[in-house]
Amino acid sequence: MQPDSADGAEEIREERQWRADGWTAQVFKNEDDEGWAVSMTREGEDEPALVVPWTMGRDKKNPKPLDKMGFTVLLKNATETRLRHEQHRRARLRKCVDVKVDGTAVSVELNLVEDEDDPHATLTAHRDGEQLARIRVDTGFKLSQQSAAAWIASGYAEP
Repeated sequence: MQPDSADGAEEIREERQWRADGWTAQVFKNEDDEGWAVSMTREGEDEPALVVPWTMGRDKKNPKPLDKMGFTVLLKNATETRLRHEQHRRARLRKCVDVKVDGTAVSVELNLVEDEDDPHATLTAHRDGEQLARIRVDTGFKLSQQSAAAWIASGYAEP
């Protein structure tokens, strides 16, 4: 039995499975070809954050055993992959444009709210850090320079 990791889960350090630092690396037979693959799954998540080919061992039949260096590299790659996915998700849910009104920039922001029961979006206008208006809009609302300018010109009425 290995010492417990920081997250409280028991660490595992076997040839085909490592668990440490809230992550589990699992080497498995790649069904798509003759080789092996490894998945990295964060504790508490159902789907792996990373699945990549794994190196064959010296006998050219079995996978290379997992070790500390291999796990560290996989951990770094899985963490970076999750970070990129989260950045992409945030960018997809938030759009922002700036519109000049009387020589002053007004920032208009569209934020999509992912809610199974009530998906919607909020449209917000700010100038110099002060909120000017905020309304709820349909998730299909298309934010552009023109739509933002029209919303501002309407006195922030529902589009």
